[in-house]
Amino acid sequence: MAFIKIKRPELSLSDKLYIPAIFKGLWLTFKHAVKSVRGKSIGSKDLASSGLGITMQYPEQKWDEHLPEYYRGVPALVTDEQDRERCVSCQLCEFICPPKAIKIIPGEIPSDDEWAKVEKRPKEFEIDMTRCIYCGMCEEVCPEQAIYLRQDYAVTGLTREEMVNDKKRLYEIGGKRVGLVNKWNELK
Repeated sequence: MAFIKIKRPELSLSDKLYIPAIFKGLWLTFKHAVKSVRGKSIGSKDLASSGLGITMQYPEQKWDEHLPEYYRGVPALVTDEQDRERCVSCQLCEFICPPKAIKIIPGEIPSDDEWAKVEKRPKEFEIDMTRCIYCGMCEEVCPEQAIYLRQDYAVTGLTREEMVNDKKRLYEIGGKRVGLVNKWNELK
């Protein structure tokens, strides 16, 4: 096996001192600052910025039209077109959740109900948004397509209790989802 010796480049005096590098960095920063004040920053038109650089003025301007299709936001529960719960309390999302942000307490469907063949529905379903890491594993593992990650990114609250979304709030966020739901499929 052959060894190749690589010779290090010789540094000049200006390369050995750090002062010229500091001035080069300051000059570059100054050039970018002047461009942003003049409204000629790269990307300022794409982000519809205020003209002072490419900073988006958040409460007035939002990222909604700039979000990619695959963006993972707030998890929510959905119902079908007849307002039936899609969730069957299989608890797979609770088991797969890495930070343990999901808590499900299953409840039985009464035997006199038209949909008693399903057997279970969630009595309680909570997602702690202070723990959620928006990984999307709950959406991937759900066999009934009951939980989705929406494109909402502004989840706020003043207390920890406000950041825990219960079943009612999750259905408000999620809304209706049209399509095949295995839970109500007669062939199942």
